[in-house]
Parts: sequence; C-alpha cells; structure tokens
Amino acid sequence: MIRTLQAGDKAPAFSLQNQNGEAVNLSDFSGGRVLVYFYPKALTPGCVTQACSLTESRPELDDLGVQVLGISPDPVKKLKSFEEKKALNITLLSDEDHVVAGQFGVWGEKKFMGRVFDGIHRISFLVDEKGCIEHVFNKFKTKNHHEVVLAYLKGE
Repeated sequence: MIRTLQAGDKAPAFSLQNQNGEAVNLSDFSGGRVLVYFYPKALTPGCVTQACSLTESRPELDDLGVQVLGISPDPVKKLKSFEEKKALNITLLSDEDHVVAGQFGVWGEKKFMGRVFDGIHRISFLVDEKGCIEHVFNKFKTKNHHEVVLAYLKGE
C-alpha cells in the first residue's frame, strides 16, 4: 500500500530533466508556490486534456503566483513531442525510474479493465513557499482538474 503525501508534509527535494533536457529542481521555486501534478502518459487523451487545460489556465495561475510542473514516467524526447504537438506552455519533467513518484506516494498498484499493474496515480500537490505540501488534489476529472485547482487557489 502506498502512502501518498498529505498537507503539512515536506515535499521531497528532487531534480529531474524537463522536456528540453535541462535539470529542474523543486528548490528552484522556493519562495513561490508550485503545482506538482503527476500524470500517467504523455499524448494519451486524459493527459492531453489535463495538460491543455493547465496551459489555457497559465495566465490565471501566473497571476496567482503558481508555477506548474507536470511529472510522468515518459522519456525527455516524448515530453518534447507532447509539448510541441499540443503547444503546451508548462514544464514537463521526466521521472522514468519512478523515484520522485514513489517519494510523493503516487506510484503503485492500479487496476484497469481487469488488469493489475504498477503506474502513476493521477494526483496533484500544491507546494507552498516553504516547500511543504499545502494541498492535495485527488478528487477531480482530467477535464476539470484546472477548475478544481483554480477554485482552491481563489478560496472558492
């Protein structure tokens, strides 16, 4: 059984490569808020919906002082293709060995169409200015993820 991080927990320090092959560290964002969202696989319907909605919401998220980091087990090359094909304006990070997903408690057993396998659980974390988990988003659909996040950020 996986233990997903909860509000109040310290976010794990990490360094992953982005879609351009550059190292991105969570500490690069200290002093600001970061939405760290985990998704299973680039260029799949649900992940496209979620990423495109966050891209469209980027001006509003910027106004609220929130950066976005999307993390998946995809290789850097696939993330670059995802960014280009869908005109994304958010940072995508490659966690091919699932270490960061494991630290956040989102890598584990899943069931789909009678099949059991290990994979990413679609959960998002708002990390505060001090590097602690402020809020966990785990009740949403891919089509309304951005709305749930924005509603929380606006205190609605």
